[in-house]
Amino acid sequence: MPHADAPPALHAEGLTKKYGRRGRLALSDVNLTIPAGRVIGLVGPNGAGKSTLLHLACGLTEPTSGSLTVLGSRPAANASHLARVGFVAQNTPVYGSFTIAEHMKLGAKMNPSWDPVLAERRISQVGLNPEQKAGQLSGGQRAQLALTIAAAKRPELLIFDEPAAALDPLARKGFLQNLMEFVLELGASAVLSSHLLGDVEQVCDYIIVLCDSRVQVAGDTRDLLAGHARLVVPRGEFDHPPAGVEVISIEHSGKHSNAIVRTSGPPGELPYQAEPVTLEELVLAYMTRAAAVPAARTEAAAWGAPR
Repeated sequence: MPHADAPPALHAEGLTKKYGRRGRLALSDVNLTIPAGRVIGLVGPNGAGKSTLLHLACGLTEPTSGSLTVLGSRPAANASHLARVGFVAQNTPVYGSFTIAEHMKLGAKMNPSWDPVLAERRISQVGLNPEQKAGQLSGGQRAQLALTIAAAKRPELLIFDEPAAALDPLARKGFLQNLMEFVLELGASAVLSSHLLGDVEQVCDYIIVLCDSRVQVAGDTRDLLAGHARLVVPRGEFDHPPAGVEVISIEHSGKHSNAIVRTSGPPGELPYQAEPVTLEELVLAYMTRAAAVPAARTEAAAWGAPR
């Protein structure tokens, strides 16, 4: 486990990234501190900026403004820092013409902290033939190979960008199980970007909801669930919410409204019947709220209203 004084796995201040001549906004003023030793779920719709954030964390691209540190240093600051981070990109890319054994040799050549015993043990455990070419592997087998290569570096931080999205349920289950085994064995932090909330709920103890290029909410999963509630109240009751209650999303049905709220105190102390929220309800509530904000901006612009 990381030392108590270990720097955050990731720390961002005013992090902004724009692309192209027109400055398409991918991330906007992101402020975020992720403690070391956590398994972080990064969730949000397509185009929210998840891959951009992970690419910035790996040093694959540079921020437009703001700052970002990973394990206390600038991303990819030097060869030593690169070795401390393992990255599995979307579609778990590997070299199709290389055998599994050749992937292991390349990994050992490029990474000074390479652990051949760990690599060979894991390749054997998942039933991969070292002489087989990667191009002949199934999607689940390629994912296991990519995961093994990332973990055999013995990194302090593992980053996964939608690694299991294209896998069938059985292969995905095996991948997530091995991911958690690696995290425990290495004592590493991990960031898992996924739109599959069931996967995130299985393995992550820290959640970041990223929508509309901004962090909508982030924190310990248990704390977030404990601090939110689902309420059914008379319609119009929350036109002016009581002190200590923030309405995240609300749906109206007849004379009643169904609201997901965040409370400053225990939800059980509210003068309403409070029900616990699921992780899916919490994430969807923040995504719904984020989606409504750009729509409101667009409508205001169309009517010539001030922004």
